[in-house]
Amino acid sequence: LLFLRSAAAELPSAPVEVSVCADSLEVRSGGSCDAAALPAGVRLMPSSCRGLRRLRGDGLHLRVRLRSPPPAADVIFTLRENLKPNKNCIFYCQSCGDIVVKDRKFLRVLPLPSENWSDFVEEWCCHPDPFASSTLHPQYGDCFVGDTFYLLNSGNEPHVPESPKSKENTRVICKRCKTMLGETVSSDTIKYYVTEVIIQPAEGSFSPTPRSQFVQSMVAQCLLELSSAKSTFRFTIKGDNGRTYILIWLLNSDTLLVESLGSSSSHSDFTLFGDTLTPSSGPVGAWNAVKVLYQPCIQCRNKELADAWENDMGVHPLKFPSETCLELLLVLGLSTTSLPPSLQCMNSFQVRNSFC
Repeated sequence: LLFLRSAAAELPSAPVEVSVCADSLEVRSGGSCDAAALPAGVRLMPSSCRGLRRLRGDGLHLRVRLRSPPPAADVIFTLRENLKPNKNCIFYCQSCGDIVVKDRKFLRVLPLPSENWSDFVEEWCCHPDPFASSTLHPQYGDCFVGDTFYLLNSGNEPHVPESPKSKENTRVICKRCKTMLGETVSSDTIKYYVTEVIIQPAEGSFSPTPRSQFVQSMVAQCLLELSSAKSTFRFTIKGDNGRTYILIWLLNSDTLLVESLGSSSSHSDFTLFGDTLTPSSGPVGAWNAVKVLYQPCIQCRNKELADAWENDMGVHPLKFPSETCLELLLVLGLSTTSLPPSLQCMNSFQVRNSFC
């Protein structure tokens, strides 16, 4: 589905001519011509063109099939991608680039069970929970990887509270920008959230990424990995304060998002998909994306639905810092408003595309 937005498309009385070629699409009206080129490797199939219509306030809608290069054999991202055993790595604060964990070599990088694994113990065991008093604490050479966090032995990291006495004192804060990076789990164990740190090889250097782009990308990767591993498609986004901020329903993971600024004799903007949060890579770009439906739960909104999801074993909880949950909600809202009004909602849920 292509969303065609141009000055001509918004004029209800102006005749519009749309030309579809394999590598471009043109809209002509009133002596002006808006042309949108496609990224290398992406081709339209002109013979499949159908459903051209103009909706007031939406612009032109057109359905046409496209061909694109096949995805890589392994398209599922894992949080262990940059964590290789016996390889030195550095943890950076994503917000400011300050070094959080310097030159650490992990002998073991191991996945943790889901955060709600204990809820299933009664289904596994016919006797009292044998793991009730057990905890998983990494040694100095270990890194345990959870759904949304990395669990490390704190060692002598200077920003870790020595003896947390309250929930507030367990928060691990970046020394430079004061962003919450994680929380202490015990006197020698620390949890870093995947949305707050960037992990890179020790021989590399910090590469900054726009905050909104990083947050939506990491959350999308978490949804992809969990849906693939656990066949889970509904998620609650919770803050470190225990509150539910967002309900997310993953629709698909094979969306190709294309944006073109186009060229026009009238110098008007022309985009296939308008999103102010898309990565900036020139006049033409294509990104893999996941399509989600979501409901905000702040200020007691959708409380009844949130309570139902809370008690549904098919819904998977994801925990992030509360501030990040609000950032994610803002990103979702801005993306929804970039869609044509007629496509912003589906069965009371709001629609959103997030970058992988």
